[in-house]
Amino acid sequence: MATFELIDTVSCANLLGEGVQWNHQDECFWWTDIPSSKLYRYCISDKQLSTWDLPERLCCFAFAKNDARILAAFESGFAWFDVANGALEWIAKPEADIKGNRSNDGRCDRQGRFWMGTTVEQRNTPEQNAALYCLDQQFSVSKHFSGLMISNALCWSPDSRKLYHADSPSHSIRVYDFDAQTGELSNPEIFAHTEIGVEPDGACVDAEGFVWNAQWGGSRVVRYSASGEKNLVLDMPVSQATCVAFGGKDFNLLAVTSARVGLSDAAIAQQPQAGNLFIFKTEFTGLPEAWFG
Repeated sequence: MATFELIDTVSCANLLGEGVQWNHQDECFWWTDIPSSKLYRYCISDKQLSTWDLPERLCCFAFAKNDARILAAFESGFAWFDVANGALEWIAKPEADIKGNRSNDGRCDRQGRFWMGTTVEQRNTPEQNAALYCLDQQFSVSKHFSGLMISNALCWSPDSRKLYHADSPSHSIRVYDFDAQTGELSNPEIFAHTEIGVEPDGACVDAEGFVWNAQWGGSRVVRYSASGEKNLVLDMPVSQATCVAFGGKDFNLLAVTSARVGLSDAAIAQQPQAGNLFIFKTEFTGLPEAWFG
């Protein structure tokens, strides 16, 4: 039986904490609170929490190999954001013509391309849907599939041969064959299901190729084997776990973001830690986050 030791709780009370990842250079966890338009950084060595106010809602982001700025997917598209001075440089707005959509979950693949899926926040036409996009190193944007409602759980197998992805309201995670050279996806299959009322949210893959998925409405994080079998469950003190990432010097620390948006006063009274960041020491090892470039 796996053991998890809760070693730290960051009392940030996020409305919708998301996109957590470990930066190996400054040895901090970074994440975003989407509705608050804030970027967070927590250094585990000195327990210092830093925040940045942003020009619009930040939905996901990546660090870059050759640029000190953050490569951000703000609500309206891709941009460079300089945390030092707040400077913003827009790159592309792939859904500028779709009112009611915004960016959502995303990360870099191991070849250095930045992927981002969108979400339908407010449906204005019957045919309106979300999609998955890729920004390559030449800053060219390609659409890989559409027909989504809430793009989530994007991550890759350690050998880059598989891509995992969820359309959260479908209550399922899919797995695709992934061509690492071209970035093309093929042969979608159902990887895992969640029950009604529980939606797959942010995910990551560990060094053994197991998929860790934060499950909205399920008060848990689930670890799946590469064949989609439920391997273990990490129970959370909050109902809306949103995203997971491994970090620490030995990559054995698991950070879990959460949300309090949509919870009633009674629900928050029952789970007062909703919206906090939780850090667990584990017996598992994660992988370094891929950077853009």
